Amino acid sequence: MPRLDRLSELARKTLLTHNVMVHDDSPWTPLPKPLSECRVALVTTGGLHLRADKPFTNGDQTFRVIPSGTPPKDILLSHTSIGFDRSGVIRDLNLVFPMDRLRELVEQGEIGSVGPNHYSFLGAQRKYDGLIGESGPEVGRRLKAEGVDAILMTGA
Repeated sequence: MPRLDRLSELARKTLLTHNVMVHDDSPWTPLPKPLSECRVALVTTGGLHLRADKPFTNGDQTFRVIPSGTPPKDILLSHTSIGFDRSGVIRDLNLVFPMDRLRELVEQGEIGSVGPNHYSFLGAQRKYDGLIGESGPEVGRRLKAEGVDAILMTGA
């Protein structure tokens, strides 16, 4: 994120008036079993998608599915922002999508397994109606059907 004093007045005002959701009543759900027995998946707001998928565009509240075995070379980043330096992610996708780290945790016995799919949304949203009413619940249903016990959520 850039320093506000280095931005134009318009960019500064835009960031300072960004609509941010606040959840004081978010439920806490303890894991029903040890993490070493849990299936874990990634959910990111990094705007990642498969090379063959339609890229995210501004305000896109849909999601993309990224199968667990997808090679990093087949995953693209379509998230852009004035304050987002993409160069690190281009060099190492694990910065926003730590698939290699999850596999290492399985090998070390820290987590039980990796889910068959991971899910990506576009961050920096101005509206949330589609995320709350449609795509978020759909991803939740899919994760449950895939036997995922916990997610690691990342942003860009």
